[in-house]
Amino acid sequence: MKQTSRTKRPEDSVFGDKLLRSAQQARDWVQGKPARVRVTYVPAPQVDVRKLRAKMRLSQTQFAAKFGFSLDSIQNWEQGHRQPEGPARTLLVVIAKNPKAVEEALGSA
Repeated sequence: MKQTSRTKRPEDSVFGDKLLRSAQQARDWVQGKPARVRVTYVPAPQVDVRKLRAKMRLSQTQFAAKFGFSLDSIQNWEQGHRQPEGPARTLLVVIAKNPKAVEEALGSA
């Protein structure tokens, strides 16, 4: 079988070098080594859980069961004792924008 050698274009080499360097930086960052990396955080907007739930015509119990939240969390958010953070906040944003997609993904449609 005849092997053909592909001529490397300069941009292939530059891209490959950047890709390798990026992977090495990511590895170092994950391992806790000092590395120059750029971390981007995208803040999720606040969601008024009571308004969202009312718009969907669900009780607190129904909303919690449908989307996998604890009833205590729903009550605390609605009473202002706590604010949803992290993954819960992100999920609430997605529910507010496209509840059908979340229902389908969770199999609760």
